[in-house]
Parts: sequence; C-alpha cells; structure tokens
Amino acid sequence: MTNKMPRSVRVHAGQIAHHEMGHYVVARALGFATGGVTLTVTMDLRHQGGASINLARSISSMEAMKEHLEARMMVLLAGAMAQTLPSKPSAAKRVDKLKATGILKGEQGAEQDYAKIRELQHLLRNLAYPDTDPASSERIAAQLKAVTDRIWGRTQKIIEDQAETIAELAGMLVDNMVIVEQWGRPADTYEVVMAGQVLERLRVVQSISSPRVWTDSNSDVVPHWK
Repeated sequence: MTNKMPRSVRVHAGQIAHHEMGHYVVARALGFATGGVTLTVTMDLRHQGGASINLARSISSMEAMKEHLEARMMVLLAGAMAQTLPSKPSAAKRVDKLKATGILKGEQGAEQDYAKIRELQHLLRNLAYPDTDPASSERIAAQLKAVTDRIWGRTQKIIEDQAETIAELAGMLVDNMVIVEQWGRPADTYEVVMAGQVLERLRVVQSISSPRVWTDSNSDVVPHWK
C-alpha cells in the first residue's frame, strides 16, 4: 500500500519509524528484551508510535541500579537521535544534536521521553554525588551536565554505529504500512504492527551487537538541558 502513500506522509512516517527503531535497536544493544513496534500516521501528519521494551531486570547492587538507570536513559534518548539521521544513503550517518534536542523538548511529540529523561538525570546525579549540598545550585548543574554528557555520548555512538540497521528496520516498518478501512468516511490513516516474533526472526535484528561492545565515548559538543 505504501506505493500509494502521499510523499509527505511517507517522509513523515520514515522519520517516526527511525525514532521508534532507534529505541528498539538501542534497547537490544543494551540487553533489554524487546517486543513489537507499531506506527500510525494520518494524512494530516499526526502520528503515534511505540516500541515494546521489557524493563524487568535483576538488580542486586547499587552499581547494577546505576547501570540500569543509565541504560534506560540511553533508550529514551535514542529515539530523538535516530530521528535526525540523514535519509540520503550517501550522507554521513551522524546525529544532529540540535535537532535531537528540539525533538526531545517537544517540537515533534517526544515530550514523554524528555520528561522521563529529566527525572532520570536527577536520580542518577543523586546517586553519583550523594554528598552534594542541595543548596549548591551551580555545582548541581555541573554534575547534571557531567552525567548527561557521558550518557549522551554513549548513546550517540550506538546510534551512529547502528545507523544502517536502524534505517533498514525503519524502511521495513514503513513498507508494511497499510491504510485503515473506516466505515462511513474516507480512510485517512496508515498503520503497521510488527510483532516481536517477526522482528526476532530478521537477520538484521539478530546481528545487533551485544551490550559489551558499547563503551563510554566522549562527544564533542553535547546539549545541556536546564
């Protein structure tokens, strides 16, 4: 059905498909169990999407707790980052940091991701710097930036290393969209559901690297959220 999809709808669907597959790929790379991915886009470019991720993990120490929270924050950051990857095959697969920050702050519907990230920022800072005076606002701001910059750099590395995988899966998602029949009025919504079992059988999914591959990465210029 996508050969009949208006170009503007297909372009927008492709961007949101990258967003959802960014969440999905980074979650798998970090060892989370994953389920299906869904996407809905209307003719007037409203959209809904989701990637099912199982957050249940065994946490037996404070270090394991920190690792889990960092991984969760990375998964949340991944969608906006992946959405900014260039669509042209010949273009360098680099995250556009300014665009990603704009998406997270609500320009294109990622407000829930941003709200969760903000909570995790503070929780991770509290764990990393337990002795900081709550009244030391400048020190707290610097600590928040240090936490966020490190996690941003790690996430960006995975997104850029896995850009081709994200693009391939996003393309599959869009290619499988169908228009929804609506009794009594013209159909105006395209949707797709790719079940977890279907994704698991794909060679491109099976080739996603294990979490041990990903190490800390220093990013050059990283946005800091106030």
